[in-house]
Amino acid sequence: MIIHLVDGTYELFRHFYSPAAVDAGVPESRRAVRGVVASILGMIEGGATHVGVATDHVIESFRNELWPGYKTGEGVDPVLRAQFEPLEDALRSLGVVVWPMIRFEADDALAAAAAIADADPRVERVIICTPDKDLSQCVRDGRVVQLDRRKGEIRDVEGVRSRFGVPPASIPDWLALVGDSADGFPGLPGWGARSAATVLARYGHIEDVPARAMDWDITVRGAGRLAATLVERRDEALLFRTLATLRTDAPVGDSVDALEWKGPTSAFGDTAAGLGDPSLAERARRITGAC
Repeated sequence: MIIHLVDGTYELFRHFYSPAAVDAGVPESRRAVRGVVASILGMIEGGATHVGVATDHVIESFRNELWPGYKTGEGVDPVLRAQFEPLEDALRSLGVVVWPMIRFEADDALAAAAAIADADPRVERVIICTPDKDLSQCVRDGRVVQLDRRKGEIRDVEGVRSRFGVPPASIPDWLALVGDSADGFPGLPGWGARSAATVLARYGHIEDVPARAMDWDITVRGAGRLAATLVERRDEALLFRTLATLRTDAPVGDSVDALEWKGPTSAFGDTAAGLGDPSLAERARRITGAC
């Protein structure tokens, strides 16, 4: 079986700001929900059999307690923010498993579900549907991959290495050094994507980087300054790595069996009508009838 894990938060943002959604004539208050539901239904029409969707039910998480500058819901369009819970309800009525995260983040839920699926010998492949660089740390030997559905691009281990210059296991270290403006932590001064990739491609993790640049067996521009910064701010770097490391203990159940799509619930007809697109219910019925 193939497992599809979807970043519902990313999808909600994507459809909310999509020009195509605006042209569809759907009211703004339900535009993103309709877009995501139609998109997930399209995945099922395309052959997806086991699907789980993670959302940031509450945008803040335990990471806000670790770093005061970590991302919050500030600045999110209130019309968009008001569609998170309706999305969760709509997907449940479609018969899709939803993980609404409160203390954890949607990315943690995807990482946890990917780990469970990866450990199941019945699973042929795990496809994490999001372009988010954080999720690149979950990619494993072609068995767990990322899919950017908008671009139709699959990122495997070599794809991660090609994009970031490091293997999946070093992504949290890379983010710790470079920073992640989307998540609200700055990285270390002087460290950029290229220098972090060069160093981590050789040493793998922050704690394995020699304290003195003269002991590095690689050539990096400004190595002395970078090494000094890493020594001086190592605790900060390790904290940033903790922020960037996805948790695999998020509450997502313990079996991929629960992800099997068995058709919409009896409420989906009303859901589709409420979204301004009754054809969604008919599409779901056709898939169910063909199974």
